[in-house]
Amino acid sequence: MAVALAAVLATGACSAPAVTAGTRASDGQVTSSPKWRDCHTENTAPQLECATVTVPLDWSHPDGKKISIAVDRLRATDASHRVGALLVNPGGPGGSGTATVAQGGMLLGHADLKPLRERFDLIGLDPRGVGDSTPVRCSTPVYDPAAPTLPENRAQYRRMVASSRRHGLDCAKTTGALIGHVDTVSAARDIDAVRVALGESRISWLGVSYGTELGAAYARLFPGRVRAMVLDGAVDHTRPMTRDVVDESTAIEREFRRFAAWCATASGCAPQGGDVVADFDVLLARAGRGEVQDPALGRPLTAAEVTSGTYAYLTMRFLWPQLGTALAAAEKTPSDASALGQAVVGLDPTYPAYRAISCQDFPPGLHGYADLRARLAAVRGAAPHMWRYSEYWDWTTGCAGWPVKAADPPAPQRITGVPAVLVVGNTYDPATPYAWARSLSRQISGSRLLTYDGDGHTALYNSSCARQNEVDYLLTGRAPAPGTRCSA
Repeated sequence: MAVALAAVLATGACSAPAVTAGTRASDGQVTSSPKWRDCHTENTAPQLECATVTVPLDWSHPDGKKISIAVDRLRATDASHRVGALLVNPGGPGGSGTATVAQGGMLLGHADLKPLRERFDLIGLDPRGVGDSTPVRCSTPVYDPAAPTLPENRAQYRRMVASSRRHGLDCAKTTGALIGHVDTVSAARDIDAVRVALGESRISWLGVSYGTELGAAYARLFPGRVRAMVLDGAVDHTRPMTRDVVDESTAIEREFRRFAAWCATASGCAPQGGDVVADFDVLLARAGRGEVQDPALGRPLTAAEVTSGTYAYLTMRFLWPQLGTALAAAEKTPSDASALGQAVVGLDPTYPAYRAISCQDFPPGLHGYADLRARLAAVRGAAPHMWRYSEYWDWTTGCAGWPVKAADPPAPQRITGVPAVLVVGNTYDPATPYAWARSLSRQISGSRLLTYDGDGHTALYNSSCARQNEVDYLLTGRAPAPGTRCSA
């Protein structure tokens, strides 16, 4: 669910001032009202405003310790036709909503989305643990390329679990009590505190990837506070990890084969005319022997890292030519895998929050080495070339020894009492398989499913047709006709 490439998501956010007290959220909790100030820079819109909202660390103890939630705002440019507040989330977990609004991420500066800028106050929010909100902190890097993520024996399995536990303990010590409260349900309650602070009776929501899990959690908790909601690149948080890890690996493998078929004949792909799949397998074998160098990192990439970097490029169809160039550079002798290395998900600066939130929401549920090996065998069967990395496999291994109990594991849900929510899925999405969009839509009473018949992660980033449908829906509240599909 994470998009690690800087070409896709802007980074950075605005600083924020203190808050003033105190209105009341819909669940009765006291919420601070923000004191806005100008925070624009030469790289952001002149109208950018920033603030913070104070919320309980633990929503079950509203009078206890508090944390800060960073928000920013661009007011509607057509104030006379203002619809309301549109909150956006770019995914992750760990994506910064404030950076999205401040720097035009999620294509908010694109011509297709111009009406949103005109008719809505665009609101960015950093979920708890992320960005300029009270953050997850770790004294050492959470990502450890030396940790065995594909253990071949019990000793390696024990090392994997110990590595996960060691990093979790470090983050818990450095972060404090927040480490146990960065789950998505708590973040959804923060959204309602922000709603109250904004003075809005209802909000609109545009969430992609992880932003669909967060949006769905909000809709379940506060259905009467939703005006309109787009969930694009849907995550279904009801399915077991054993199933999801195979689903995602299957989708990644299918998308890699589609890339390979395109790359073999496309003029814009560097290894034109070669056997892309066979060459990739050779590259992985070389990586397993430590022969694939990344000069920027000053070390070889592992086979899992080569797979992770490849996956990151697969998520955006317009990056496929760059993936071809990156693979060609890595495959030559001597190799230069720096383009793949910069896309490795674990090396992204947001990874500590990504790991901490994921372990709260997606505990692996492993019962020892034999269980892991059985799960890995299923993954290898589903993805014979791309099996070494998926985000769900990252959570399976990275959360195997995490010392903090998961607060929001997958569970059945039924969302009722909301307006027609628009769920969007790509038929070839490698990160959030299309089946998840269909199943999430079935869980939301009265929802509408919009399908994009194309490649890449989320329709928002890959389809003008889908963007137009999403904008029309957000403006009017009227969902597209049942069965609406966008062609590639």
